[in-house]
Amino acid sequence: MLTGLAMTGAGVLVYTLESAQIDNDIDQQIDQEIAEFRQLERGTDPQTQQPFASVDSLLDLYLDRNVTDDDEMLVAYAPSGAQRSPNRFGEAILEEPGYDAVLTELRTTGGTAVYDSPRYREVWVTLLPVENAADPTGDGALVIVNFLDDERSELDRTLRTYAVITVLSLVLITFLALWQSGRLLAPLRTLRAAASDITASDLSRRIPEQGNDDITALTRTVNGMLDRLEDGFEGQRRFIDDAGHELRTPLTVLRGHLELLDAASPEDVDQTRELLLDEVDRMARLVGDLILLAKSSRPDFVRPVPVDLGGLTATVLAKARGLGDRRWVADSTASGTVVVDEQRITQALLQLCDNAVKHTGPGDTVALGSSYGVDAVRLWVRDTGPGVPVADRAKVFERFGRSAMPEDDEGFGLGLSIVAAIAAAHEGRVHVEDPVPPGARFVITLPTGRPSTVGAATVSTAEEDPWPAS
Repeated sequence: MLTGLAMTGAGVLVYTLESAQIDNDIDQQIDQEIAEFRQLERGTDPQTQQPFASVDSLLDLYLDRNVTDDDEMLVAYAPSGAQRSPNRFGEAILEEPGYDAVLTELRTTGGTAVYDSPRYREVWVTLLPVENAADPTGDGALVIVNFLDDERSELDRTLRTYAVITVLSLVLITFLALWQSGRLLAPLRTLRAAASDITASDLSRRIPEQGNDDITALTRTVNGMLDRLEDGFEGQRRFIDDAGHELRTPLTVLRGHLELLDAASPEDVDQTRELLLDEVDRMARLVGDLILLAKSSRPDFVRPVPVDLGGLTATVLAKARGLGDRRWVADSTASGTVVVDEQRITQALLQLCDNAVKHTGPGDTVALGSSYGVDAVRLWVRDTGPGVPVADRAKVFERFGRSAMPEDDEGFGLGLSIVAAIAAAHEGRVHVEDPVPPGARFVITLPTGRPSTVGAATVSTAEEDPWPAS
């Protein structure tokens, strides 16, 4: 429709401008004839070398010397009679009532009038009164007749051709627009279909990405949104499943002891009370860890600020000494500033230290270190315990993932997954290495800049250290 309106408007504008140009050309042609006649009128008769003695001689000479255009006719009205210049239209127009009416109208004042001839269509008639001072009784007139049928017909033919081309172009444009709009809107239809298929139980549907336009960008954005929604729902389901699985055992213990409780025995009541309080504390710790993991995907989980890396390393080592009777040492302490959440990083390192204490004995070494590279910062906890088997190095960072456990370990298997979540919140990663001397080394690698997004935990089983600890 817009193209049709534009092309129609262009046609109307062209027709208007060309019509005005035709009128202007006729006006100039009439002005030229009048100027030539007035110039001759002010001159002298070439036969007598004197001013023209009569109107007849003036008009005769003008008609003899003038060469008319194809669409023009000159008619001289003199006392001796009327005569016309040679032309291809003949003298039929002189007998038309409309022509006589126009002459009657212009006889006294002169000028130009337009009338619609039944035979010649649009006709311009210009009357120029002619007087002669030497013969006051012999006044006459020069009539200039212009036929515009040829010019108008040519313009009409051009516009008809333009109209045909316009219609054909509109048909072609319509089909192209239908095809192109269908191609462009196909991803939107796919998007609508995918949105209708998405439910709370199934967020796996994705929209195919094709091309490199705005629709593709929208598709990519929607797919990213679906990824985040699926991760969020999966995290919620995992939280519910994990909480339900881990809370089932302590709840069963609570129920069993309550059913066997002898209310009449103060000793039994006290023992049961202590046991139930211990289980309640254990459940509260479990729920706290699960809530912490659930919050790790939130943008405000970490609040990065510039932190002195050397001071952070020393502070964590000092706090870790109270976790157990071990040989606590510093492998190395880097100098520099890193943008991290100091409390979260401290929590992760202390968790690694606690894990090292659980898997070592008195007299074993637990070391803490840090290094500052060009693109990344490394913080690690090393111990001389039994180490982590290669097959379990990814598993230990999963929720409730465990490797070899000491007999007195009452943990839930969430500690290392919390460390991985904290590292991922800083756009970093955590992995296990084989240190020298043998044991286990848990390394947190963080970017030197401030993180821009919160991502999933990255776990690596790399064997080599691109930045040696010592």
